[in-house]
Amino acid sequence: MKGLEGTSGKQLVKEICPTCGDHDPKEDTWLMFPGSDIFARVPFHVAHTVLDKDQERLDYDTKKLQSFVKEKSFVISEKGALADRISPGIVKSLVSLTDKPK
Repeated sequence: MKGLEGTSGKQLVKEICPTCGDHDPKEDTWLMFPGSDIFARVPFHVAHTVLDKDQERLDYDTKKLQSFVKEKSFVISEKGALADRISPGIVKSLVSLTDKPK
């Protein structure tokens, strides 16, 4: 972008992000990388892009874990291990619930 700046120092091309809208590309923010104690000063757009990708990965892992728990609960329910305490129908209905906000 440095090559696109005019002589007046005003930016000729304005960056517009679908998430954060108009932003100052020189605005830095502190970001702590996941799984480490390292902080980095990165542009705001980079910070929210990294966080968006982490959220996608977290959503994927959550769905994978929910399906694993559901599968194991069905196996336990079908074997009758919980039949004396909880009926298999209740276990199936509890596992099929999702915790999405309304």
